[in-house]
Amino acid sequence: MQSMTIAEVLEATGGKLLSGDRNKVIQDITTDSRKPAAGLLFIPLVGDKFDGHEFINAAFDLGAEAALTHKETELLIDKTIVKVEDTRKALGDIAKYYKTKHNVPTVAVTGSVGKTTTKDMIYSVMAKKYNTLKTEANHNNDIGLPLTVFSLEKAHEAAVLEMGMNHFGEIEYLASIGRPDVAVITNIGESHIENLGSREGIFKAKMEITKLFNKNNTLIVNGDDDFLSTVKGQEDYKVVYYGINNPDNDIYAKDIVNHGLKGVDFTAVADGKEYKVEVSVPGKHNVYNALAAICVGLEFGISMDQIVEGIRNFQLTGMRMEITDYNGAQIINDSYNASPDSIKAALSVLGSVDNMRKIAIMGDVLEMGDFAKDAHYNLGKEVVDNGVDVLITAGENMKYLAKGARDSGMQDVISFDKTLDVCNYIKDKIKSGDAVLIKASRGMRFEEVYNAIINK
Repeated sequence: MQSMTIAEVLEATGGKLLSGDRNKVIQDITTDSRKPAAGLLFIPLVGDKFDGHEFINAAFDLGAEAALTHKETELLIDKTIVKVEDTRKALGDIAKYYKTKHNVPTVAVTGSVGKTTTKDMIYSVMAKKYNTLKTEANHNNDIGLPLTVFSLEKAHEAAVLEMGMNHFGEIEYLASIGRPDVAVITNIGESHIENLGSREGIFKAKMEITKLFNKNNTLIVNGDDDFLSTVKGQEDYKVVYYGINNPDNDIYAKDIVNHGLKGVDFTAVADGKEYKVEVSVPGKHNVYNALAAICVGLEFGISMDQIVEGIRNFQLTGMRMEITDYNGAQIINDSYNASPDSIKAALSVLGSVDNMRKIAIMGDVLEMGDFAKDAHYNLGKEVVDNGVDVLITAGENMKYLAKGARDSGMQDVISFDKTLDVCNYIKDKIKSGDAVLIKASRGMRFEEVYNAIINK
């Protein structure tokens, strides 16, 4: 982080200085009271089961330079404390101020599925020409995004920011902080449909990313998506479309060759020219992610040679299509999160594996509400269509998927109530020659299933 003064914090938040020095300089910002050191501003957040205000003194004891508060707080004469209306909002307000002051060309990535992988690919492309900051892990909410923005240093020349949401208004808020020049929407699926009511609602929520756009902005969308393909004829900003086997898209892929777990190759067509592209991670869905990265690279003046190299060399964020060779078994760890669409994509990867016993270990897709039963049941047929030999599930929703698989003719199906039950069962069941997919929503903690296999 580049330094700020408390006076700037006051300007950004409209806060009131309760004690201390308005000219004091801060070198970093944290919401974790265990991390403060000299020069840090501590912002105490309040959640359902915690209140950071209880740790203000502890933060000062560890060297924090200043703290915010929105509650009555013990005044410490020799400490700098700023009173704000709400500390969580103040975090965003300071980030918005900081981004405006230290702005760089910025790409924002959102969508129902593939945000993090697309972000990683775009970063790998942008980094071929620019010193680029990116969102780490999936710090894509109203806490993680501001903390990412504070990581902008003087040396940075560009930023790639991931933006997630599960309610209306969240993407618009995040975009007001990140102020992207270019935005990518990967697709419109069913993630968080419980809160947004329908895919129409999800589409509307994702399109909030354009609320502050003008003629200098570009929106890049998946032109094969039935909702995003309707984003036509925008007078306020430029729209670029990508897709597969469709020349109506500005950039499209053809001649796709699937190499199973080793990845996928395709020919990208851009401005009438053809380019061979190699993606090191498996799945046709990653062709779409690569096309989005190509579109972004071209918008920022990066050569196709550099773009192709960036895509070839990109690194995935952890627990997303991580493939481990373990005692002759291929473990596909895609356990970070799940939606119906990402499960279909993951199953197609498993289905592409030849000459191995295919095992799918799957946990509930969460936040589906009234859509959960039918969505999970319909995925059962996907399991069978992809030639899965053994299905192991955990959770109440997955019992519907298990029934769907059985109704589609599958016999080797085992269901458990909890993730721990799967961990205990699976330890000695994986053999050399197996291909194993591990997939569930984040709340199911399916990384424990992966650990149970690897550490058996």
